[in-house]
Amino acid sequence: MVVLVKGQKVDLTKANPALTKIKVGLGWDTGSHGRHFDLDVSALLVNEAGELAGKEGLVFYNNLKSVDGAVQLTKDNRTGEGAGDDEEIIIDLKKISSGIKKVVLAIHLYDGESKKQDFGQVANAYVQIDNAENGQQLHRYELGKDSLTGTGVIAGEIYVHNGEWKFAAIGQSSSDGLAELCKSYHFQAGLDFFQKAPTQAEPVKQPATASINLTKVELKKTGDKINLNKTNAPLGEILVNLNWNQKTAKGFLSSVLGAGSSVDLDLGCLFELEDGYKGTVQALGNGFGNLSSEPYIALDQDDRTGAIKGGENLRINGNKITKFKRLLVYAFIYEGAANWSEVDGVVTMKQQSGPDIEVRLDEHRKGKRMCAIALLENVNNETMSVKKVVEYFNGHKEMDRAFKWGMNWSAGSK
Repeated sequence: MVVLVKGQKVDLTKANPALTKIKVGLGWDTGSHGRHFDLDVSALLVNEAGELAGKEGLVFYNNLKSVDGAVQLTKDNRTGEGAGDDEEIIIDLKKISSGIKKVVLAIHLYDGESKKQDFGQVANAYVQIDNAENGQQLHRYELGKDSLTGTGVIAGEIYVHNGEWKFAAIGQSSSDGLAELCKSYHFQAGLDFFQKAPTQAEPVKQPATASINLTKVELKKTGDKINLNKTNAPLGEILVNLNWNQKTAKGFLSSVLGAGSSVDLDLGCLFELEDGYKGTVQALGNGFGNLSSEPYIALDQDDRTGAIKGGENLRINGNKITKFKRLLVYAFIYEGAANWSEVDGVVTMKQQSGPDIEVRLDEHRKGKRMCAIALLENVNNETMSVKKVVEYFNGHKEMDRAFKWGMNWSAGSK
């Protein structure tokens, strides 16, 4: 076995043509006083243009295998306890897609910043490359011997040069998280994409930004996300309610709306089903939907004044969870001034076995008539996640493009 130092490059396949599959092992110790560190190894499959090959090209704790099956994460140790490798990545060099030119190996301290942890506190960290087929130890890079700081480090790169695979020991410290590293390779995703699921021993935590009581969860910031309660029973009906205040031209509103003016705020949603069927449910165009057949969503009424106490309601048939892929709940001002700060709208999602989920139409964008409020996505055909969006657009077409729904739009009326 060759022990490497920072900056050293070694051949993998030139001297060993029979080498086709390698194991990259990461190990570390708990440190003084048994302090636990959750180090995560990730592999970024990068093409010739220096770009990450999409979300399927990031192999980490939330995506254990690359789309071509060439790179696979086999274990995730959250404490560093135990002997041997704590995390391992298997790389089949023969299966790597021809467009991939290097695999960047990065290590991050999960939630290290909030835990006030950095690599200077981690004991005996290393990266080791073995022949995955016969167990032969090939190369070992002792990260602990370098003065590493920050919460992240690019440990090395496995790259192809003149048709042969090589390894470079890099040891570059960083204070950025995995999300920021991905941005440097031209890939961006929401923070929820990088959120690690709790272990069975850990309590399920709601987002730190959510205000929680026994009856209501408020998603306060854009990107806040929570799952509908999952039980052994079907989800049942999910009620999405839009409530808003109708304000006429009195007092401080007179300069905004003008005498006798009113606002007609409409609730609707874009839907995409698992079978590829896409559409919209809204009063505009009389697309009120159907609860018992496709799209399994129905709009119960059109409140044109804001005076109806119950507001407008979308009803979603949660018993058909396997039929849904994603839904985008939105509201748009059909008539009246496009001044959201004077509408005071709130959407509440009511579920049968859990707390209400509330999203307020804040972060106003005056002059834009449409607000994408919340994105619901199927989670393992068992429940749906709800993410606050609250993003404003000029109309349906612009919102469609932003969320890549791919529908054709024409003018309508009600």
